[in-house]
Amino acid sequence: MSKQRTIASEVTFGGVGLHTGSLTSVTFKPAPPDTGIVFFRVDLPGRPAIPADIDHVVDVSRGTTIGIGEARVHTIEHSMAAMVGLGIDNLYIELDAPEIPNGDGSAEPVMSALLKAGIEEQDAEKRYIVIDRPVYYRQDDVTLNILPCDELRVTLTIAYDHVAIGTQYASFTITEDTFKNQIAPARTFCFLREVRMLQAAGLIMGGSLESAVVIGD
Repeated sequence: MSKQRTIASEVTFGGVGLHTGSLTSVTFKPAPPDTGIVFFRVDLPGRPAIPADIDHVVDVSRGTTIGIGEARVHTIEHSMAAMVGLGIDNLYIELDAPEIPNGDGSAEPVMSALLKAGIEEQDAEKRYIVIDRPVYYRQDDVTLNILPCDELRVTLTIAYDHVAIGTQYASFTITEDTFKNQIAPARTFCFLREVRMLQAAGLIMGGSLESAVVIGD
């Protein structure tokens, strides 16, 4: 059995949030076994703690937002991907604003910060969710199938009516090396024609050509 993991020391980085435009400093800190991933809004009274689990997801509009009461943490998906990719189970994450810094629109900035802090094994066994039967989900034009497997393999197909993208397929067995070299550098993209619509919806207020790949007609 594999051991649970955290980081060896705390590490901080900062930047602009993609959707809120907030200037955020975020600090990752080691956490004891069986803690899981917990975000803290240290800028709010009482420093509310928000566990990163499905019960606390409050919005998925072009990003994943978790919250408790009025406290929110926006756009956690790249950070969560970095933790899974590096096999980190337990972490305290402190923010002084409502959104994780976006960087270049990939998981690489968070991954680099965590690697700088160092990964440390803990004296506790990892706990797994075991999929023992197929699970199927569909909404609009998105289909998600979860199938039993002895490894974590993620297979994706995207199809866009655009000459620069078209239909693309990829399949990855998720390991630390695969994540570091093939997945973490992948950047958020959007179409130029979407930009005004997203801004009108109160999103991408911190967006720029440095924080995402923007594709014109």
